Amino acid sequence: MWREFRDFAVRGNVVDLAIGLILGAAFTVIVNSLVNDILMPPIGLALGGIDFSNFFITLKGDSFPTLAAAKAGGAVTVNYGVFINAIIKFVIVAFAVFLLVKQINRIKLNLGPVPAPPGPPPRQEALLEEIRDILKEQRAQPSVQPSAQPLG
Repeated sequence: MWREFRDFAVRGNVVDLAIGLILGAAFTVIVNSLVNDILMPPIGLALGGIDFSNFFITLKGDSFPTLAAAKAGGAVTVNYGVFINAIIKFVIVAFAVFLLVKQINRIKLNLGPVPAPPGPPPRQEALLEEIRDILKEQRAQPSVQPSAQPLG
């Protein structure tokens, strides 16, 4: 069982997946900063100084000016502005992945088709190769000719 697990864990696909997850986590930090620090302030300014992260509905508790104040006051809120930010982040990540895949596919097309790795030859070819090898061996061995003696 341990051998099977080890073979599974070190298989190329699993290692590639782990690398992808690590890079994805690092990429998430960059996207969060892009959305929160670069994209949302100008959008909010264009909409009259609105901060999407402060869009919320208070279900229980007093009215609060910001989401942070509502959370500090113990209010129950529906944070639809945070959800809008999450949708924007998703669209940015999806677009970035789309561009990455598009470029990888373009590079693959420029390199041409990747030949499939050769598999084992068909059984017929293997048998023919065996016959060929046997015939080569027979030709290489000195042949013993029967002596030509008259009978009788």
